[in-house]
Amino acid sequence: MIFPVQGKFKMMSRLQLVTLFVALQWFLVAPGQAQSHPFPQHPRYATGTIRPSQVTREQMDREVRAYYDAWKKDYVKEAGPDPETGKPLFRVVMGKELPDSGQTVSEGQGYGMVIVAIMAGHDPEARALFDGLYRFAQRHPGRVSPHLMRWKVSLDDRPSNGTAFDGDADIAYGLMLAHAQWGSDGAISYRKEANAVLEALLKHCIGPRSRLPMLGDWVEADGAKHNQFTVRSSDFMPSHFRAWAKFSGDPVWNEVAERCSGLVSVIQEKHSPATGLLPDFIVGADPLSAAKPAGPRFLEKEQDGDYFYNAGRAPWRLGLDALLNGDPVSRAQALKMAVWAKRATQGDGGRIRAGYTLAAGDLPGNDYFSTFFAAPFGVAAMLDPENQTFLDSIYAKVRDSHQGYYADTVNLLCLLAMSGNYWDPTTIKSQAK
Repeated sequence: MIFPVQGKFKMMSRLQLVTLFVALQWFLVAPGQAQSHPFPQHPRYATGTIRPSQVTREQMDREVRAYYDAWKKDYVKEAGPDPETGKPLFRVVMGKELPDSGQTVSEGQGYGMVIVAIMAGHDPEARALFDGLYRFAQRHPGRVSPHLMRWKVSLDDRPSNGTAFDGDADIAYGLMLAHAQWGSDGAISYRKEANAVLEALLKHCIGPRSRLPMLGDWVEADGAKHNQFTVRSSDFMPSHFRAWAKFSGDPVWNEVAERCSGLVSVIQEKHSPATGLLPDFIVGADPLSAAKPAGPRFLEKEQDGDYFYNAGRAPWRLGLDALLNGDPVSRAQALKMAVWAKRATQGDGGRIRAGYTLAAGDLPGNDYFSTFFAAPFGVAAMLDPENQTFLDSIYAKVRDSHQGYYADTVNLLCLLAMSGNYWDPTTIKSQAK
């Protein structure tokens, strides 16, 4: 009761009072007002890890906010009203101009959901954006399951060939973040939807014998060329898998994490002992010890067997597992890559090139700097105080560099980690400082 204006309330009609009460209720629970873990969070990372030292934590938070605002402006676009709810749909587009501004891939949609959920508290539109991003994914399912997103959605909405594991993996993780952030009692039950995506991934995208992530729902487990033993190294997301096991209660995801870890060890020991670098694609992993880099154009490019625009995410993905879970194997694997990169560049992050052979050779046309390749090495460098100067040099190069959808999006995710703002929805309460 608001006693000082009680006289004014007496002059209102009953309908006016009810309307005011409903409006006040909406304001108190409006999206953006009720997040449980508003940005910045600063969870505790594993003992012995570091972060950039040349700026304060507060400044890093400001720089992440600024980077997010620019990323959102450039790549998060409204995609019309949802036909069922009438609420706006949103998509993460692949560029600022056509044709890229009319195209979305599931990978970008998943990245966007993770980013927006973490940035709630800074962005008052975060929940509405998140819901619109997820509804867009739902409206463009793959051919096998309504819970997995089509790999690519073009402006004219032409069908594409199936799904991609990494996009749906981040969509599931984003839904878990949303459940931790806003609960699941609203219009979208984030918990229910996350578990539905995980069940679909397990059924359609995890090898029944290999227990490795398959490339997408289009892969036949025992196919001739693409099968459960031919994998994309950037699909190895052990921190995701461990969180999925806790969230769903299904220990199979821990098995997936361990199988991926074992495969990384095989590649590093047999095929990149000097660098630790992983190839974009791996074939013949039956048994794991027989695995080897894919040949040229196994799926995408001449560089399918090199450290290129898929594998470049590996130091970040493995590094997150070490940061969030303290896993010693992931730590050693990510550090092997970071230590090589530090040595190869003489500690100057600005000298990181855009791709390498597994033996540290240059690739044709790699003689330029890309935040896509540099920022993930920054996350891996966080795992040992000996890398402080190298980490600082990487952060200085990437913190305000904008190079396009793919580089900017991966860079922003790495900036969240380097600034200490990336978190696990299943452990955030115990990790919060």
